[in-house]
Amino acid sequence: MAEIIEISDLGDPRLDAFVRLTGHQLRNKLEPEAGVFIVESPIAIEAAVDAGCEPLALLTEERYVHGKTAGIIERVGNVPVYAAPHDVLAGLTGFELTRGVLCAMKRPAERDWRDLCKGARRVAVLENIVDTTNLGAIFRCAAGLGIDAVLLSPECCDPLCRRAVRVSMGTVLMVPFARIGCLKSGPLPETEIWPGEALKALKREGFVTVAMALRNDTKSIDDPSLKEAQKLAILLGNEGRGLSEGAVRECDFTVRIPMSAGVDSLNVAAAAAIAFFSFRVPESEPRV
Repeated sequence: MAEIIEISDLGDPRLDAFVRLTGHQLRNKLEPEAGVFIVESPIAIEAAVDAGCEPLALLTEERYVHGKTAGIIERVGNVPVYAAPHDVLAGLTGFELTRGVLCAMKRPAERDWRDLCKGARRVAVLENIVDTTNLGAIFRCAAGLGIDAVLLSPECCDPLCRRAVRVSMGTVLMVPFARIGCLKSGPLPETEIWPGEALKALKREGFVTVAMALRNDTKSIDDPSLKEAQKLAILLGNEGRGLSEGAVRECDFTVRIPMSAGVDSLNVAAAAAIAFFSFRVPESEPRV
């Protein structure tokens, strides 16, 4: 049974993970493999537990301990549950968005992108997405529209940062993700430099690569050859610059979403939703 611990001051050092540590500090707490991430709201916490993440501690309003967070408390098992009055927690930046409960969880182990691609039909490859709101929204689209895995370039932001987890409604923990490539040559022969060598390696795994970019030499998003591809990787680029020249050059095809009313482009999360829906595997076909 969880231990309920009453808190009257946000200065309590036991709340460091919730109140004072930055995202970078949480990722590297003690050792990288002992890193922590914060999940907000009952829905996202349920998704994290369902995904097998290990809870470390809860922070909630004391009035909810035997109310709307009781089910969460029961699910997380024997971990500390810090409970405080609303007027105390109101001093925690962003707490009004948490729906009354926060959970500190152990970060899952990093995965090899090749393992995620085994049996995958549709993967999203994100290059230098730096806005955590966009990243969370893309993961929610990926979960709802049949993407089997999300691959992140070296400079993408952290999918397990608080805002990305919240915006995604916990779906960052439902869609497998991994980093692909590196910024410069590494010590291991299997390390690929982003984007050229990394995308070549992805194609060796059998994927047709599609760059979503504002180019004139493009295929239609309705092209049947893309829809029918057995294995398709959909590349989406940075919010301001789009995909890099190197990434576009390395892809098999470029696709542009038709626009009207003089608008040249969409937000990257909106573009992701359209691309994922357009290239989804037909329901009559097996996903793996």
